[in-house]
This record gives sequence, C-alpha cells and structure tokens, in this order.
Amino acid sequence: MTLKDAKPGMVVKVENIEASELKERLMSMGMIKGTKVKVLRSAPLGDPIAISIRSFNMSIRLSDAAKIAVTQTV
Repeated sequence: MTLKDAKPGMVVKVENIEASELKERLMSMGMIKGTKVKVLRSAPLGDPIAISIRSFNMSIRLSDAAKIAVTQTV
C-alpha cells in the first residue's frame, strides 16, 4: 500500500520511500522508515492530501505520495 491509498483518519507507518527528487527533503523532515503518519484530509478534488508527521502538518501531492510505501497501524 502507498500513502496515496490511505484514507483520511488512517494512521500508517512509513516502510520505504522510492527514489525521487523529494526523497532527501522528506527524509530531512523526519519521514523515515518506522515513522507514523496520520492522513488528515484531502483537497476537494483529491490532490493534494494533508498529513500529520511528527509535530507538524504538511501537504503532499498524490504523485509523490504514490512513491511512499506504508503499512496500516492499529
């Protein structure tokens, strides 16, 4: 499953980030393997999505969210 597939309200754990131009930036913001991410909401047309990671909120495009492998946590 990828972050793109996660629905609002879901809490997921990052497993892997595919190589991309944003990988280094996301990792510097704390999106590393094992980090919990909560999907807050999506824009009216579905792109981008708002997520909560560590102590801040951010928006991410669906094309970039598709490159982040996650697993759902309980």
